[in-house]
Amino acid sequence: MNYYFGAFKKYAVFSGRASRSEYWYYLLFNILVSIALTFLDFVIIRNNLLVVGGLNVNVNILTGLYALATLIPGLALSVRRMHDIGKSGWMLLVSLIPLVGFIWLIVLMATDSNPGENKFGPNPKSVKDK
Repeated sequence: MNYYFGAFKKYAVFSGRASRSEYWYYLLFNILVSIALTFLDFVIIRNNLLVVGGLNVNVNILTGLYALATLIPGLALSVRRMHDIGKSGWMLLVSLIPLVGFIWLIVLMATDSNPGENKFGPNPKSVKDK
């Protein structure tokens, strides 16, 4: 839970490094909240469909607002995670390559931290130990 709120404390901080556990716990909690909000959207709106141009469109207001609220902290955390393995934040764009890019991004996010200090700052593991 601390990792989740830690991402919001560093709302738009794209510098520095983020540990693997910080990234994956944030992602896990983010997915759980998104599922809960999707369920709430379904219960609250319950078949209230918005008709746009003759098409029925399901409206997920809570889920959409949550996605907007977590966009920048999630992106900043992902960039800091890339920094932790010694890569530029621009490496996130590898996910735009169909299928292979997404798999490669998961591999990068699961890679262990570079030991010691790198050009992006001190290792978050060693900072927590002190």
